[in-house]
Formats: sequence, C-alpha cells, structure tokens
Amino acid sequence: MIQNEKLLEMYRKMLKIRRFEEKTAELYMSSGEIGGLVHLSIGMEATHAGACAALKKDDYITGTHRSHGHVIAKGGDINRMMAELYGKSTGYNKGKGGSMHMTDFSLGIIGGNAIPGAGITTAAGAGMSIKLRKTDQVVLCFFGDGASNRGTFHEGINLASIWKLPVVFLCENNMYGMSVPIAYSANIKNLSDRAGGYGIPGITVDGNEIMAVYEAVQEAVKRARSGGGPSLIECKTYRLCGDFEGDFRDYRPKEELEAWKKRDPIYGFRKRLIETGVLTEAESESIDNEIKKEIEDAVKFAMESPEPMPEEALKGIFTGDE
Repeated sequence: MIQNEKLLEMYRKMLKIRRFEEKTAELYMSSGEIGGLVHLSIGMEATHAGACAALKKDDYITGTHRSHGHVIAKGGDINRMMAELYGKSTGYNKGKGGSMHMTDFSLGIIGGNAIPGAGITTAAGAGMSIKLRKTDQVVLCFFGDGASNRGTFHEGINLASIWKLPVVFLCENNMYGMSVPIAYSANIKNLSDRAGGYGIPGITVDGNEIMAVYEAVQEAVKRARSGGGPSLIECKTYRLCGDFEGDFRDYRPKEELEAWKKRDPIYGFRKRLIETGVLTEAESESIDNEIKKEIEDAVKFAMESPEPMPEEALKGIFTGDE
C-alpha cells in the first residue's frame, strides 16, 4: 500500500508543475523577457507526476517539447529551470536551450526535445546503454499522440522490443497534435493497441487519474527492470492550454474544453486526499502558498542571474576541433 507521504509528494509535484507553468505563461505574455516558444502542459500534470513517482533517482527520462512537468516531476530545480527560460547563465543549459531542452544528467533527465518523436530513439539508445552496462536502471520515454505517427515511433519501439531493452514508452495522448485531433490522424481507438505489432504489452489508462498512471508505470518499470523488455502505455489526458502560448485555440469545441476542465487532475486528486484524511483544507492551502513562494523566488533568481558571456556561444558544442 502506498504511504501517505508519497501521496502528498505526488500532489505537491502536480501543484508545483501547475503553478510553475501558470507563472511562465504570465511572464511570457506580459514581460517579453522569455524568448522563443513556450509549450505548456496545464491539465496533464497527473501523467508527469504519476509516472515519475514509479522511478528511482538514477532511472532516466526522455522528454518532449512540452517537458517542464517532466523535469519537475523527476526532481528538477525550478530556479535553474526559470533561469533557462530567461536565457541566463545559471540555467540548465546555461541559457542556450530554452524551454524545450532542459537537461540534468545527475537526475537522469536526458532532456526535452523540440522534434516530436525524437526522444523515442534516444530512449532506445539509453536502454541499450543500460543493457551493456548491466545496471538495473530503466528509461521512461514521454511522447505525444502526434509523435506516435512518426517513423521514430516504429524504429525506437521495434529495436527496444527485439533487444528487450528496459524502456517504458509512455504516450501522453492529449487529443491534439498541434491543432489536429487524434481522431483525424489515427484510425484506432487506443494507441496502445499498436503494442501488438511489436510483441510487447500495451495498456491505455485515464491520464487524469494519477494513481492509474502510477500503477501502470510501476508495473511496466518492474517488467523492464527484471529483463522483461519494453511496454507501451497510453495516458489519455488533455491540455487545457493551447499548443503554445499565443495559440488562439479556436480549433477546439468550447464544450469539449469545459468538459475537460471539470476533470482537472489536480483538484480531483486533492478532493480524494481530503476525503481519505491524507490532506486537510488548511494543509492544502499551506502547500499551495509554499509553492507559490518557491516560484516567486525562482523568478527573482532568474532575473538577478547574469547573462551568458559572448564566448559561451562556442562552448559545449561539436566543432570537430580537439
């Protein structure tokens, strides 16, 4: 049985993801100090927090262009995250990567990726590394429904299957690839049905129910860690925000959005924790206030951090020179 402390930590992670992204949206649209594109995952927090709760610290994750939540759920430092958004030298990529490329090898965060589906083959490569080094680590590979229609989906999962690599492939099906509904781009009800083509287990769960996500990933991680090979998990969820900040969102029916708002994963989990006595209203408010303070401190840290020096542009890259 899962301990109350772990349940509260999962709730805290979900709420931190939400508050971080709300602040990011506010700053991006108002201050003009955050450059590049920003892709948020508001409404999808249960998939991030539930999945990463089933991992150990030295397990790996690969992300997407929508990976703030993945980094936070794996234990990432929000000061360094915010500094990266501001393009500062104290950021995860020293201000060079921005929103879509945050990486922390010390936490097993191999990095987000601006190219949909690119993390799938990266995850297979990390899985091969684990197998060659004979460790008991696993790789959790996050990708979206749009990425499931790309060639890397077949290549990465097929290689992981035939070599029995310790990879858990997790599709965050938020129902839209940019503005294209999944019903227009896939002629199957559940994307997890594709697992049958690779001879691996496949399961679809409610991505807004954090415990359903946690239990599915926990089982797949156990299989991978014991040498059973990869699994494919589809989490059906919904992004309450647009594809990117500034997206007009006019491609989605209003009633659809309102229906999913009523299924907000954070408030649903909060209600359950209060009903079961794990959390009180006062404790919930206290946690929220504490997280908001952490976010404000992260913004202050980012704003006060130095800009990268010009010569940093030529460091940490492949040049062909010794």
